[in-house]
Amino acid sequence: MRDRLNVSLPVAMISQIGDLAARRKVTRSAVVEAAVASLLSPDSTEKTEAALTRRLDRLTRQMQRQERDLMIALETHALFIRFWLGQMPPLPAEAQAAANALGQERFARFLDTLGRRLSQGRSFRDDIPLDIPAMRQRPTDRADEPPPQS
Repeated sequence: MRDRLNVSLPVAMISQIGDLAARRKVTRSAVVEAAVASLLSPDSTEKTEAALTRRLDRLTRQMQRQERDLMIALETHALFIRFWLGQMPPLPAEAQAAANALGQERFARFLDTLGRRLSQGRSFRDDIPLDIPAMRQRPTDRADEPPPQS
């Protein structure tokens, strides 16, 4: 069943509706009906909102991973510095040149190792479990340890 509705539109818009109807070989009423149906359809709004929600959820997860990675890096760095400062005695002046040369050699090996590891797609982050507290609650797998001696 159909009902008639009279509307007033600007002349330019009526001309555009007529042109579109002629190109698509449909009536002007069909063009207007499709436009109104599209405007009234909740699907387009819901689809847009759902897409935005998915995108925001993905961005939130990415930010959480970045925050986690940054905290791991900061804590690792702080622990290393604390350990290093606590373990390293001050060097006498005559040993500093040799220590400097050894330090430069070790740093070069470190950079080589880091470059190799990154080129393989591996990272320190991959070595750390996502949920350490949950891992502590699970019984540990001791398959790599020898059985206890009786």
